[in-house]
Amino acid sequence: MDMQQDRSRNGAGYQFNSRKGVITMAKESIQAGVSCIVMNEKDNVATLLRDTAEGEQITYNLENREYTVTLQEPIKFGHKIAVAVIPAGEPVIKYGESIGAATRTIAAGEHVHVHNIEGIRGRGDRILENGGNEN
Repeated sequence: MDMQQDRSRNGAGYQFNSRKGVITMAKESIQAGVSCIVMNEKDNVATLLRDTAEGEQITYNLENREYTVTLQEPIKFGHKIAVAVIPAGEPVIKYGESIGAATRTIAAGEHVHVHNIEGIRGRGDRILENGGNEN
């Protein structure tokens, strides 16, 4: 299938060229074989593009630099991993924005999900604790 056919079929704003093995998302390209993506220099998590195994080394590129993280456990496609240590109480950053706070220290290469982060927006209990301020 060529790029034009795939783009018109999926309508998701990305293209896949099977001959080159490259997925193009907006202005970014992801080469075949890439295991995870980090979208912003502020991010402390990566999103996995395939199932992974404990001890596996995952490599990602950000601003023309390559980084490697060793996974602490098997993690499924679409889930997040910490790419650096995230101390307890610190923001979890994805796409350059906070998506929650770490409920405990999260090691680099560890699965980041509901078991170790909590939402920080729109929480009535936090508003009351902080004198009417959301954060």
